[in-house]
Amino acid sequence: MEELIQLRQELHQYPEISGNESKTAQRILDFLSKYKPDQMITNLGGEGILAIYKGKETGKSVLFRCELDALPISEINSFDYKSVYEGVSHKCGHDGHMAILCGLAKKLHEKPIEKGTVLLLFQPSEEDGNGAKRVLKDSKFEGIQPDFAFALHNLPGYKKHQIVIKEATFTCAVNSMVIQLEGKTSHAGEPENGINPALAIAEMLTLFNSKICTDVASKAYCLITPIHINMGEKAYGVSAGYGEVHFTIRSNSNAHMRIIESNLEENVRKIASKFNLKTNIHWTQSFQANENNLEAVNYIRKAASNLDLNVLEKELPFTFGEDFGLFTQKFKGAMLGLGSGENTPALHNPDYDFPDEIITTGISLFYQIAKKTLDA
Repeated sequence: MEELIQLRQELHQYPEISGNESKTAQRILDFLSKYKPDQMITNLGGEGILAIYKGKETGKSVLFRCELDALPISEINSFDYKSVYEGVSHKCGHDGHMAILCGLAKKLHEKPIEKGTVLLLFQPSEEDGNGAKRVLKDSKFEGIQPDFAFALHNLPGYKKHQIVIKEATFTCAVNSMVIQLEGKTSHAGEPENGINPALAIAEMLTLFNSKICTDVASKAYCLITPIHINMGEKAYGVSAGYGEVHFTIRSNSNAHMRIIESNLEENVRKIASKFNLKTNIHWTQSFQANENNLEAVNYIRKAASNLDLNVLEKELPFTFGEDFGLFTQKFKGAMLGLGSGENTPALHNPDYDFPDEIITTGISLFYQIAKKTLDA
């Protein structure tokens, strides 16, 4: 256990943001070299790593995934292993997720499964929504067809070691919309000679706000958050001719998200046309909802029961986004929560730190899930 705590704290001390995880990946490879997989695929979807452990007999396969990247957040903790990089830190607990998967690699090396194959995916670029997409599109991932896929996320606000499960949607679909409006700049004393986007932006803000449904239990759940507005310059003699608005949209199903996206785009174009503005719309940092497979959730239940772990059956989905949703679209799979303490700072807070004592819980649960799914 001491080895894994040291690894986790080292990963915490040297965080790297999405798309820049080369040293993090190398540290994982150094660790795995002591617990050699049967096969290793590197530079997967960027800096991703797939470590493959085979049982004594052929059989089904199961994939477990963790994330390599940190966040562009300045850490305010003062412990010895605090981030050495200003403005970058592990505030989502991905350092702990990596330690869990490394611990699982160690256990699979020391206690090989009898049958089947376990795939350990160390995925890059989760935080910006690009990692899962790049891995799944990578030619090196062709032919990888796990029968089941699992991931966990640590959860502040829940009892340490508690396992949080939910059928159907576990985390919401999230997509961010960028609206660019091009009009015509003019003298502020002669605004009639230009096309100012201000009224169009105001109408869009009002319309988008009217479409919000905050009841996450409802099929109509739609949360729209204004993120950024930019219009003109601080030049008081100039009437702006360009504006830009950014929103983040959340839905509790992938199907409903597609309807929302289409509806919002249609309304933006109508408003832009009304005010004689040219418009460009694009979407960024898209996260598919994690729609948990019932069979996969049942394997989590059985594994947690075998380990006598405290299980919480969550009624409503989490409203944060997680790009493991692409895996649960493609394979039978599920994401679960691992409680990291009721009085722990929230995820993405500058003082958050993954609690080392829950590492062994994650390892034991994943190992049991592997044995259950592979009949090993």
